[in-house]
Parts: sequence; C-alpha cells; structure tokens
Amino acid sequence: MSRSAIKYIGVLIVALVLGVGVACAQQFPERRHVREGNSLYERQRFADAERSYRKALQKDSLSVEGAFNLGDTHYATGNFAAAEEQFRKVAERTEGVSDKQKADAYYNLGNAQFQQQKLQEALESYKQSLRLDPANLESKFNYVYTKELLKQQEQQNNQDQQQNNQQNNDQQQQDNNQQQQPEENKGDNGQQNDKEQQQPEQPEGEKPKPSEGAEQGEQPQAGPSKESEQVLNAVQAAEDKTRDKVEGEKVVGVARSGKNW
Repeated sequence: MSRSAIKYIGVLIVALVLGVGVACAQQFPERRHVREGNSLYERQRFADAERSYRKALQKDSLSVEGAFNLGDTHYATGNFAAAEEQFRKVAERTEGVSDKQKADAYYNLGNAQFQQQKLQEALESYKQSLRLDPANLESKFNYVYTKELLKQQEQQNNQDQQQNNQQNNDQQQQDNNQQQQPEENKGDNGQQNDKEQQQPEQPEGEKPKPSEGAEQGEQPQAGPSKESEQVLNAVQAAEDKTRDKVEGEKVVGVARSGKNW
C-alpha cells in the first residue's frame, strides 16, 4: 500500500471520529456541562458546579445525571431541603433511569431527610434503596442506625410521659394533703381570751419576734418526692446517652455518580 493511500485512510479515520463526536454532542448536548460540573465538584467549587448542572438541565430537562448531581451540590452546601427535592425527582422517575441510579437517589434522599431530622421519612428512603440494591452496605448501615435512633426517641417520649404523669400525681397528692390539713388558730373565744389574759405583759417598746423564715399565714410547701427525683434523674441520663450516641456516630455521606456521563 502506498504512502498516499495510508495517509488517505488516516485522514478518513480522523474524519469519522470527529463526525461521531459531533453527532454524539448533538444527540447529548447536556453531557459537556455535566462533565464540566463533575470536574468543578471534585475541586469543591460547588457554586460553579451547580451552574454547570443547571446548564445541562437547560439542554435536556430529563437528564438524570444533571438532576442527580445538582442534588449533590445542594447537599454539599448544606441546602438539604433543595437536595431532598432534587433527589426525590430522580428516585420517583419511572423512565430513563436505572435501578442503580434510583437506589443511589433514594439513598441520598434519605441522607437529606436525616439531616433535617425527618427520621421516619429517611428510614423509608433507605428501605427503598435497599429494595433496589440489597448489597449496598452504606444503605444498610444508615437504615439500622436511623431505626435505632427512632427507637430511642420512642423510649424517651415514653419516659417523658411517665414523668408528666408522676408530676401530676404528686401535685394532686399535695393538693389533697393541704385540703385535709386541719385549720390552725381555731377554738373557743372564751378560751382564747383566757390565754390572752394569762400571757405575761411585754415590756413597753418590745414586740414578740416571728420565727425566722416564716410569714404569718403561710403553709410549708412539700418538696419533690424521692420517686419523682429518681424519674427525673433517669430521664436526664437517657438524654445524655442519646446525645453522646448521635454525636459519636453520623450517617454515611452522599453517593456520587462517579462518572463523566
């Protein structure tokens, strides 16, 4: 084969590659912006990455990759409500999305809900992710962890209710005791006068002093019962234990697409 022929074949191959590239760019115009956004995201330029993903969605409003990665930028900047909305759009799509993409979207949806203290909703999202991808260990960890937190919350609510009931019972018992206490300083008027006459006269200028810390007519107040204090201490201990667990363990972070789509 002559050199001219080889040169002609090489030019033809380059032309074919360029033609395929142009055709692909025309068919998927959003992918350039997605790749650009992914690069910016990896450099933690989240605001710029968000703009690139929005441009991708302007080119193709049904772009799963653009919508998914836009949710990632919202999550990275702490806008969890916007991230929740974006991941939900991907997770609930019925066409043009694979089971793996839906599983990752449900996983990230759960994380966004968890960050907003929507634990019951987050638990359901992790469950949906596991149904689509049962082997995902991160989804399993977050599901179990969130379920444990919900259990602790339920126990805490029960303890709070018991404490309220105990306080109501103590108050009712205190009111009953006060009502049953006999009134003081009542008696026969004659006897009262005799007692006044029998009392020695006080030197002029001196007055009888009331006992320290007491006011005339006041009744001593009953302190909290020992049982009530025990309930209060148990509630406080449970709160400290829950707080330490939450601070010591966190949910696993968001799933990234990991591709230059």
